[in-house]
Amino acid sequence: MNNLLAIAIGGILGCWARYGVSVGIQALVGKEFPYATLLINVLGSFLMGFLFIVTLERTSDVSASLRLGILVGGIGGFTTFSTFAMEALLLAEEGRVARAITYVTLSVFLGLSAAFIGATLGRRL
Repeated sequence: MNNLLAIAIGGILGCWARYGVSVGIQALVGKEFPYATLLINVLGSFLMGFLFIVTLERTSDVSASLRLGILVGGIGGFTTFSTFAMEALLLAEEGRVARAITYVTLSVFLGLSAAFIGATLGRRL
């Protein structure tokens, strides 16, 4: 039960953070390109890589419930892969195929790079 509660609380916080970042980024740069989702997915990938390593390999006093709350709930609620997929599809369906390809390429490359950098930093601390 503690695990489920931790995931639920983390999920709420992650979703609120995602909403806040989305609103803020869209207010700054508009909605012509899904910059907010791109940023959220890259930042979420970095945080997942970093916090996964830190909470598993570097810190022995993090409970399983807290780790699940952070990674599954918080980061899971923050990242937006389903939104990413829908936005890429909509760009392509609107005839903006080059933008769709750019978005998918940047998301995958930057997301994997961010996860690698986060994991590397987590191991070096």
